[in-house]
Amino acid sequence: MKYLLNLAFLFLLLSCKNQEKKEIAQHIENENLINEDSLVPFGFTKLPKKYIEQKKILVESFFNEHINQKEEFNGSFLVAKNGQIIFEKYQGKSNFATNELITKETPLHLASISKVLTASAIFRLIDTEKLTLDEKVKTILPTFPYKTITVRMLLNHRSGLPKYGNFSEPEKIWGRSKTLHNADVLNLLGKHNIPLDFKPNSKFAYCNTNYAILALVIEKLTDLSFPDAMQNLVFKPLKMNNTFVFELENDKNNVSQSYKSTKEKVPFDQLDAIYGDKNIYSTPEDLLKFDLATYSNDFISEKLKKEIFKGYSYEKKGIKNYGLGIRLREWETGQEVFYHNGWWHGNTSSYITLKKDTVTMIALSNKYTRKVYQTMRISALFGDYPFKLNNEESE
Repeated sequence: MKYLLNLAFLFLLLSCKNQEKKEIAQHIENENLINEDSLVPFGFTKLPKKYIEQKKILVESFFNEHINQKEEFNGSFLVAKNGQIIFEKYQGKSNFATNELITKETPLHLASISKVLTASAIFRLIDTEKLTLDEKVKTILPTFPYKTITVRMLLNHRSGLPKYGNFSEPEKIWGRSKTLHNADVLNLLGKHNIPLDFKPNSKFAYCNTNYAILALVIEKLTDLSFPDAMQNLVFKPLKMNNTFVFELENDKNNVSQSYKSTKEKVPFDQLDAIYGDKNIYSTPEDLLKFDLATYSNDFISEKLKKEIFKGYSYEKKGIKNYGLGIRLREWETGQEVFYHNGWWHGNTSSYITLKKDTVTMIALSNKYTRKVYQTMRISALFGDYPFKLNNEESE
């Protein structure tokens, strides 16, 4: 009898915990964080019409000369200040076989900009006190084999984890013929005693494995699939209605396709089922909603933002650094640019946010081009940033 009572109590306890996880996401989902009727969100000053017209001429000229130059740009492009769109352009095709055109509602693959959104879900869970930045990953995912790696180290790429695309490639471990999922990445790390590339927190090394594991952390803490958790924690509260997490088996025939610069279609491969590091599809206008939310303490607390928007890796001198889920450039003269670029198959992307000048710049393409990375140079039109508009920059 005592055994049955203990079993019943344990079942009740687990049920309560699972219900609590679902209520976390449900509570956040129901928050009204974006007012679509407001032209001046979060107290920004409404821009004079003449200012918008003048900047539009300059931005459009840059777009035509440096991004749409020589080979026609295939994708989406947007520049906004204070939440007001100065210039946007949608052109080309999401699917060359069906001639489906790209419009402002067409979600394109964000590639590594997905990391910015994955990180924001982690931040929302931290702000609701469901985990901490310096919590050991192993306390959340018991089979994670590395005892000292923390959530912060995953976010800022200082964990030392090896790249899943590399360690899974040998046939004796996984191979190229089977589709790899996030759970498989975690299992392989432990099953095969995969060594770390370096001592945790000793240096920076950009690695997709970090964000594949963060997606599992989100699933564990919310008791939801990553696609559902992202909808509840980020996309629905911000009314990002054209944004979703790609699921290979369900979505591969329904999304914008990926192409080489020659318009040759890039096929999906064994790594296309992994999310968190990539595999979020969105539009520039949805990403603008997200960017505006980052100015609000209702979305992410001021205390946490101080941890996010700072560099963590100063082992090497230079202007480039990485915060928590965001890249940054910081100059000795005080200027700062926060951004994230992406590249997956034929998809290339760039998201830039000038916090001091409240400017958002987004370029997404599903046909391979490095021109999207030139978008950052538009910063020079909005503030004292050390970019030259007429000289291309490598990235």
